[in-house]
Amino acid sequence: MQEALLAFVALFVAVDILGVLPIYLGLTMDVPSAERARLPWQATLTATGVGVGFLLVGDPIFQVLGVTVGDFQVAGGILLLVLSLHDLLNPGKVLRQPVPGVGVVPLGTPLIVGPAVLTTLLVLVQSHGYPVTLAAFALNMGLAFLVLRYAGVVERVIGEAGSRAIGKVASLFLAAFGVSLVRRGLAGFFTQ
Repeated sequence: MQEALLAFVALFVAVDILGVLPIYLGLTMDVPSAERARLPWQATLTATGVGVGFLLVGDPIFQVLGVTVGDFQVAGGILLLVLSLHDLLNPGKVLRQPVPGVGVVPLGTPLIVGPAVLTTLLVLVQSHGYPVTLAAFALNMGLAFLVLRYAGVVERVIGEAGSRAIGKVASLFLAAFGVSLVRRGLAGFFTQ
């Protein structure tokens, strides 16, 4: 039970759905209501497909390329650190501009499931196994769907400032998780 909770929390921080919420609201402001009703489904199904696909083919690709988990931890940790520092130091500046089909790109990927989640999934499956990781991922995707589906209600409850504050705290935790990944990856290098 404790492993499942740890996996859920790690993925919750990586997904950062409350941090995605203001971006989602901004991207869907001018979208007709019929299409807006489809976006939570489209975004979470895309995110789930990308995450599960990565879990299924990540290890075989690593073996072909000669990449170890330690290599991915260091690379992923640096990437997480850069992404979180960008969010903390450049509030409001988006790395990528939205394109048509916002449910798939940028909402499904890279906003909901991007480098942070992919790195976290790979690390979790190595430490907790597939059943725990998939269960934690499924719960996070369900939560992401609910937050997007009821985005207006969530925004009214926590407010725009609350959503941004939660996003910043999540970015800080993401930076710490990135440093932790680099540390563990380097420790793996030195123990080999």
